Amino acid sequence: MTTPARTTSPALPLRLGVNIDHVATIRNARGGDHPDPVRAARIAAEAGADGITAHLREDRRHISDRDIRALARDIELPLNLEMAATEEMLAVALAHRPHAACIVPEKRRELTTEGGLDVVGGCDHLVPFVERLAAAGIRVSLFIDPDSAQIEAAADLGVPVVELHTGAYCEATGAACERELERIRYAAGLASTLGLECHAGHGLSFETVGKIAAIGEIRELNIGHFLVGEAIFCGLDSAVKRMRALMDKARAEATGRRTA
Repeated sequence: MTTPARTTSPALPLRLGVNIDHVATIRNARGGDHPDPVRAARIAAEAGADGITAHLREDRRHISDRDIRALARDIELPLNLEMAATEEMLAVALAHRPHAACIVPEKRRELTTEGGLDVVGGCDHLVPFVERLAAAGIRVSLFIDPDSAQIEAAADLGVPVVELHTGAYCEATGAACERELERIRYAAGLASTLGLECHAGHGLSFETVGKIAAIGEIRELNIGHFLVGEAIFCGLDSAVKRMRALMDKARAEATGRRTA
């Protein structure tokens, strides 16, 4: 596989979006108001996050409508609303006008998002959602697997951003890990060549983030479950700061190699 020619500079900064869904999961386990996702978003901002991500699921298993209202109203960082392509979720997005909306696949029984959106097969269904979100001034992204056909379909659909699913890479070992990493590198290069801003996320940890952060075409990483889990041991502030430092170090080293 030959990586497409790069059209974005590897020196471009890499943003960190912190997903605060599982702060709400902990709150909901007992009920009440603690811990507060808005407080978590503020801590993440102070620790170096560039944006906040929240996934309003159809079953409301973690983030609630009240949380989205509060986040849209009370935080200063850009809010990225992850949402299924349904009329209910579209109404929420149009009501609160987040900075961005990332359309994701959603299955009621899955524990976490299991794969990328099928843009190729679902293009006709996605068109009105993309158009209505964009008309409201909301930046639209599609959460997809690092697959050429899906990236090309996203470009044809006219979205400005794709987010590559990194779950398979994070779960792979040995030679399979390198194969998955090369898929992501190739997909990021293709997305850039087609004029799409490329983001990535899902399953990233302190151990796996470096090689993804080193891919110059990727402009943003969205990380949540790992950071909230790590916060139990070291605090959210410390977890976000360490992730930010690892991302910045990997990007700086990769930039140095390319310009040497």
